[in-house]
Amino acid sequence: MTDYVFPPAPTPSLAVQGSDARFPLRRVFCVGRNYSEHAREMGHDPDREPPFFFMKPADAVVPAEGVIAYPPLTADLHHEVELVVAIGKGGVDISPEDALSHVWGYGVGIDLTRRDLQAEAKKLARPWDWGKSFDESAPSTALQPASVIGHPASGKIWLKVNGQQRQVGDLADLIWSVSEIISYASKSVALKAGDLIFTGTPAGVGALQRGDAVTAGIKGIGELSFTLSQG
Repeated sequence: MTDYVFPPAPTPSLAVQGSDARFPLRRVFCVGRNYSEHAREMGHDPDREPPFFFMKPADAVVPAEGVIAYPPLTADLHHEVELVVAIGKGGVDISPEDALSHVWGYGVGIDLTRRDLQAEAKKLARPWDWGKSFDESAPSTALQPASVIGHPASGKIWLKVNGQQRQVGDLADLIWSVSEIISYASKSVALKAGDLIFTGTPAGVGALQRGDAVTAGIKGIGELSFTLSQG
């Protein structure tokens, strides 16, 4: 038995739809600008260049329900609804043809972003971490096993704030497909069971205010609902 200097933190995990079992989390990879219209709204060329990634800590993933804390240090918190891919089998240099065999399941997540901090980091050519990787910055639904729902290649993805439509798109509009994302990532790092991949967001990202009610979903995968704290 290992003698730690203090008790280690619990393993971050996500619920599994229809089961008491939980999916343990290892790392969280996020794909940037993977829908053409979102790339344009962020001022970038949506041509099919290699995907790029940033990361969030595993304990930033929290259930997308109840009250989510409005984070400190920002006056411009943005929502980004995304398809979440849960890796169940690791690998290196995975081929696109074999990539979906490494997927355990899917969920719906929100990449909360302190846009003002991200913009300042970009201007100074610094990492985005403080804009992306804060507490509770990745609210997510329970996961749906791929063995139950298959591997969705299309389906409406949407987000509303206080009942007003903000984002709407289709998984078919992904510039880089789930298979291609997994293959590309695995050429750089060894993917392992427990890794999550946030696959990018459609156009319509925008600011959230304290107390806002956020609802979002992806057809055939799930829906979420939470409120931002007033404090």
